[in-house]
Amino acid sequence: MIPPRIALALALFLITLRGFMAAALPLSADEAYYWLWSKHLAAGYYDHPPAIAWAIRAGTALFGDTPLGVRFAGMVLSLPASWFVWRSAALILKDEDRAALAALFFNLTLMVSVELLAATPDMPSVVTSTAFVYFLARVQASGNGRWWLAVGVAAGLGLLSKYSALFLGLGTLIWLLADARQRPWLRSPWPYLGAVLALLIFLPNLVWQAQHQWETFAFQFGRVGGGALTARFLLEFLGAQLGLATPVIFILMVCGLWHGTKRGDDRLLPAVLVWTGVAYFLEHALHDRVQGNWPCFLYPALCILAARSFATTGWWRWVSYAAAPVAALLLLLTYAQAGWRVIPLKKDPLARVLGRDFAPIGAVAAVLVKAHMFDAILTTDYETTAWLRFTQPGLPVVQINETRRYSDAPVATNLRRPVYLVEFRRDHHALVQLQFGHVGFPTQLQSPSGGLYMLYPAAKPKFAQIGKMP
Repeated sequence: MIPPRIALALALFLITLRGFMAAALPLSADEAYYWLWSKHLAAGYYDHPPAIAWAIRAGTALFGDTPLGVRFAGMVLSLPASWFVWRSAALILKDEDRAALAALFFNLTLMVSVELLAATPDMPSVVTSTAFVYFLARVQASGNGRWWLAVGVAAGLGLLSKYSALFLGLGTLIWLLADARQRPWLRSPWPYLGAVLALLIFLPNLVWQAQHQWETFAFQFGRVGGGALTARFLLEFLGAQLGLATPVIFILMVCGLWHGTKRGDDRLLPAVLVWTGVAYFLEHALHDRVQGNWPCFLYPALCILAARSFATTGWWRWVSYAAAPVAALLLLLTYAQAGWRVIPLKKDPLARVLGRDFAPIGAVAAVLVKAHMFDAILTTDYETTAWLRFTQPGLPVVQINETRRYSDAPVATNLRRPVYLVEFRRDHHALVQLQFGHVGFPTQLQSPSGGLYMLYPAAKPKFAQIGKMP
């Protein structure tokens, strides 16, 4: 097994490397979209709670509107998040070697490396989930009820990050019922005081929701409904986790989860938290797609379980010893592909996600506006809107649909010669036609990977106030 000092030093190196990549890589569309939120701070937004917007605002206040500024909070919070995993594992596993290994596994997984690098709601969600597990581990190890207040703080901040924190709350209740040693807490005021504290911290978002027709709840919980029974999405979900955890660490996670359900064992805590979320995702995957990033908040507990299943004797040790090298190789390859395209793929998914395919398209559109051929760019998707606003500061960009996404940042505008920019597969020029007297014949633009974009010149709008500019 890797000595604790070396494991922790490697974890610190991975955090430092992640910081370098955060500064070097361009923003994804989602990150640029949440950056737009940070320009108009609020207690809630259409898609998610507000924590990510506030985190981005803190980073850009220090480093400006740059990729590093947008992602800076995630880099800083990687340190306490890793510490929480390390000390949680020490409390639960009672083994300092495995505790350091859990922190290393945590930073080696592609899931955590991506989610703590990218400025999306998953970043604060992962961080708060590490704190949540740690404070529950303190409750279990010490029997001191005051730690429930800290659990409540972590839960409240988790809910302000992403509503998936509700699964951790439900898992905690199931843990209290399943572990006979913990049931006396149900007769104590401390867990309930912690729940009240979590609710108070979450209250600003609840008030915002009430003032906005509960739109985020409707958007997020509207996904619960199911379609026809199929195994297709289940296989997708399992395959995604195999890759995001990295294959060998995934195997250790599964083994640790299986053996962690033994009653009377401290591992029951992380196992129950994981099973509560996994049960929902498995059920959801039987009728609809589960996005690969959704279980990210379970990874702190999963990494603790993976460290516990690491073996130093027998044939299983060969599997265990391969976990860190395989994960490191995949992580470094992913960074290299994202930063320098070491594998010359014609259609590189990372180039698309990071906006490299879109960059020349956006530059052409910006030149046309700056040359006064058009006075603004119209869009009908948040990705194009966000990328243009971030990469082309000052460029007039108006998304004429989905105005609820920008309800807290209205800017009315009068346009005379706008141009509609859209990816061919998302073309909604008929929607533009409804608000303009005429939409002209399009010009086609091709991205480096062959993606097709359309530029439609539009006539004077039918209405003076056509929408909102984020």
